[in-house]
Amino acid sequence: MKTFFSDWDKEEIKFLKTLNSPVKIQDFLDSIAYNHHEDSKSPRYVMKHSNAHCLEGAVFAAACLKNLGFSPLIVDLRAVNDDDHLIAVYKVNNGWGAIAKSNFTTLRFREPFYRTLRELCMSYFDFYCIRFIFWGVNIFKQIIFQV
Repeated sequence: MKTFFSDWDKEEIKFLKTLNSPVKIQDFLDSIAYNHHEDSKSPRYVMKHSNAHCLEGAVFAAACLKNLGFSPLIVDLRAVNDDDHLIAVYKVNNGWGAIAKSNFTTLRFREPFYRTLRELCMSYFDFYCIRFIFWGVNIFKQIIFQV
């Protein structure tokens, strides 16, 4: 059976096997540089070149989660007057968690203990609320997701 990673070489597959949990996927994303360019690269490129922005990180994480047997789901946290933020979400038992690439530590990993996707998404609200208080602009417009 052909999988997403079927055409990858042995070294790439060996590396992917080390990303055998959501925490390890997040650790990898935390260890690589932030890509400040607006173009978007593939998960394979992210792995080879060790850089990603939030979209690339979310797609990479979703691909890795799929490799672990999770559904590859991405949530777009939409913003006004700022960039959206994308997270790869996963469900363990009855809890939702998330993996993300960001320069801000408050916008990264969430353990899978949120009962709903809304609850998980609202856990990112504090960062935007702080920006509202200090900068006078509320950029958190809406949360968009498909299940």
